[in-house]
Amino acid sequence: MAISVDSVYQRVLGILNKEQRGYVTAQEFNLFANQAQEDLFEQYFYDINQFGRVPGNSTEYSDMLTLLNEKINIFESVAQPTRPGLFFEPAADQYRLGSVVYKNTTTNSFGVATTENIEAERINANEFLYINSSPLTKPKNVRPIFVSNTSGIRVYGNSEITDPTEVEFQYIKKPAKVQWAYQIVFQEPLYDAANSVNFELHPSEETELVIKILELSGILIKDLSLYQVMNQEEQETIQQEKA
Repeated sequence: MAISVDSVYQRVLGILNKEQRGYVTAQEFNLFANQAQEDLFEQYFYDINQFGRVPGNSTEYSDMLTLLNEKINIFESVAQPTRPGLFFEPAADQYRLGSVVYKNTTTNSFGVATTENIEAERINANEFLYINSSPLTKPKNVRPIFVSNTSGIRVYGNSEITDPTEVEFQYIKKPAKVQWAYQIVFQEPLYDAANSVNFELHPSEETELVIKILELSGILIKDLSLYQVMNQEEQETIQQEKA
């Protein structure tokens, strides 16, 4: 479930109004909203790395890691790559490549074709030269490999695989760009839901988004009164949803 961009904007405006801290225009909000979403998104991967360095198997640790993985799983995606030249190119919205899958199709003696999805092993260019030099280690359709560099990705089975329909990229995509769209009515911006784009982050991040957007707009959330306002806003939202 996406986080409503209008809900976040109204909460930001509500807090600024109650605290008499000024106003954030729609253009400013869109700028801050995208920066806040990007910051939270990238924090997930930093936190995953930190968790990996800290030994522990407590229930609290496990629950935190589970929630973090849930937040990242929202952005899991699958796509067939394009190959305009010598390399397969990743999807335009790719943030981090997960795995490369080769669709190995074989035909039995009865002429029945079956396709098996096989995850390719990732190797670097130096390893490729070594692996490809021996019949025992050379890649095969049942043991594919891929090499990735700044130009793109090359996949090898019995020979180099060049057909995009035989390859699948599983990856983490970037969050879509947030947009609070509006129409000017009586010289005031009126929310345009049809042309707006919501946040793609986990629903639990709504309050954190509000805090970050306020900070980016120059409001440091340090004093108790602002925390109280935010908690009140959150409780009102919850009650409205229940009603």
